Amino acid sequence: MSNLTDSTMDLTIVGAGIIGLATAYAVSQRFPHLKVTILEKEPDVAQHQTGNNSGVLHAGIYYKPGTLRAKLCVQGVRQMTDFCDTHGIEYQRCGKLIVAVTEDELPRLKTLLERGIANGVQGLRQMNQAELHEIEPFAAGIAAIHSPNTGIVNYKAVSRKLRDLLHERGIEVQLTQKVISISHRQNLLNVITSNFELQNKHLINCGGLYADSIGNMMGVTSEIRIIPFRGEYFLIRKEKHNMVRGLIYPVPDPSFPFLGVHFTRVIRDDGIGVEAGPNAVFAFAREGYRFSKINLSETADALGFVGFRRLAAKYWRTGLNEMRRSLSKPLFVKSLQRMMPSIQANDLVPGGAGVRAMAIHRSGEMVDDFYIVDSPKALHVLNAPSPAATASFAIGEYIAQQAANLFNW
Repeated sequence: MSNLTDSTMDLTIVGAGIIGLATAYAVSQRFPHLKVTILEKEPDVAQHQTGNNSGVLHAGIYYKPGTLRAKLCVQGVRQMTDFCDTHGIEYQRCGKLIVAVTEDELPRLKTLLERGIANGVQGLRQMNQAELHEIEPFAAGIAAIHSPNTGIVNYKAVSRKLRDLLHERGIEVQLTQKVISISHRQNLLNVITSNFELQNKHLINCGGLYADSIGNMMGVTSEIRIIPFRGEYFLIRKEKHNMVRGLIYPVPDPSFPFLGVHFTRVIRDDGIGVEAGPNAVFAFAREGYRFSKINLSETADALGFVGFRRLAAKYWRTGLNEMRRSLSKPLFVKSLQRMMPSIQANDLVPGGAGVRAMAIHRSGEMVDDFYIVDSPKALHVLNAPSPAATASFAIGEYIAQQAANLFNW
């Protein structure tokens, strides 16, 4: 193997999703003298969670006050829109309704409103049935929270712009470079990829779906494991786009650790669309974007983890229903009709799918915040769930500060 460069890198970042790119961007702003590179196993940036999510600019309503998710979301959404304004990247503040369909959801709706206000989200207000129908005429519901500043953006476009700006600063994304091993050698980190060997003073692990595997290469002993959950979408036919003006979400079900199916306008490379979904199905591979994609070793690893077994024991009925809905369009449509009774099966065509990297603690609980740990000469982003894309610039700055403290920059 040959060295990528003739000199040792000050910092290597593993993963060119939006968190890895934003971290490199923040490091390059604060420490322009450092020699930095990014390793990415795919042929382009933003190929997994970043490029397969629904593209929402979250306002910060859901997250427990005082957590990193709450703080960095509210800070990060402002930074994201400022970045888009500066660089001419399209986004829309189309607004969002969180809709209560039944009376028993009203207390939870009130709690969400209080949480959003506590997090500093601007413009929130509760609406009655008539008011919500003025905003979303096809939505069912008896009350709703309106978040006028929630929006949508193309995170792939943001990632490509970050890649280009990093290139201008001398930081390259080394594509198709899967990390094979990482070891300590003479006070340096020796990284072997599929094509070369690289010596590094420090490393930041933003490996997404494989962040825990990268950590394991470096001796990180964590009580969490990444478990993949696939979220599948339908697309609403273009002639029916008028049924959804912005974003329509349900009140989260406390018995299920996901938000539930919803309606989302999206900005893609090929224009504006409207998605319906996603569900949340255990994936039989960490990159299992299709039901038929199975990785036996990754499935066995997940099933063998005590935390996942405990989670499954608690939610097996819900998980089984999600699996049934994954295989049955009528069941999927029925779940959508709870919030939009007039939606019909022929209004929907198959869409894409994403895979969430859900960090599960060995206790069986889902890790409810961003989770970053250190090891000798390295930082590891082991959990970056939604709103990580929205908050990516704030997360990047946070990681850069953590790195400065840990690495004595």
